[in-house]
Amino acid sequence: MDWFQTVVLALIQGLTEFLPISSSAHLILPSQLLGWEDQGLAFDVGVHVGTLAAVVFYFRQDIWSMIKAFFASFKGENSADGRIAWFVIFATVPALIFGFLINDWIDAYGRSILVIAGTTLIFGALLWYADSTRTEVEPLENITFKQAMWIGIAQAVAIIPGTSRSGITMTAALMLGFTRQASARFSFLLSIPIIMAAGSYKGLELWQTGTTAQWEYVLGGVVLSAISALTCIYLFLKWLNQIGMLPFVIYRFALGVLLLGVYFFA
Repeated sequence: MDWFQTVVLALIQGLTEFLPISSSAHLILPSQLLGWEDQGLAFDVGVHVGTLAAVVFYFRQDIWSMIKAFFASFKGENSADGRIAWFVIFATVPALIFGFLINDWIDAYGRSILVIAGTTLIFGALLWYADSTRTEVEPLENITFKQAMWIGIAQAVAIIPGTSRSGITMTAALMLGFTRQASARFSFLLSIPIIMAAGSYKGLELWQTGTTAQWEYVLGGVVLSAISALTCIYLFLKWLNQIGMLPFVIYRFALGVLLLGVYFFA
């Protein structure tokens, strides 16, 4: 790696992890268009740490309230924060199971440009439908176990590259009647344990393989991905009610067409 690649890849990871546009669809473009080699496990772990730090920092007050309410629930205290904390835990389980069962299959067959182009277009259209037909009647505090699990199952589908974890979880939440802000907030909170799991898995793999790394680039990736992800979360939530999902849908359609062009004509 060099610093140019570090900056580009860290910014891609930080900006696309939380926007409904699919990080995997973007991360494949530099290798396909510019011939860049895989950035390596250590860099993958680093940018996961960066994006995790960003979302934890942004939601630090919510997380602290949820942690306190979670432990208070063992004493019989019932609160919205406690329920959300439990629901985040349960809704993470489908993605963990799905990832464990088909991760090797995805690595072997699911990372082609054609697959990513197809999922980028299909789930972009689904996001468009969900946002255009939304009812926006439910705040996050009213979420039920059943609704949380449906969103969790949607998150599990995002193991297929090009789907977009944030995109499909917000799509599911909008279809269930939640407001845009509630949909985004639960999606971001739900990202915390899954990013932790993915980073831990890659970290274990890094430790087992004893892979060496250019640590200055890894550290740079951590910092850049954290800053870009934090900026992205702040601006997305600030502008979401005004701009809606349509700009991201249009972008996904353009990206999907570009990927199809690369696949058939490059």
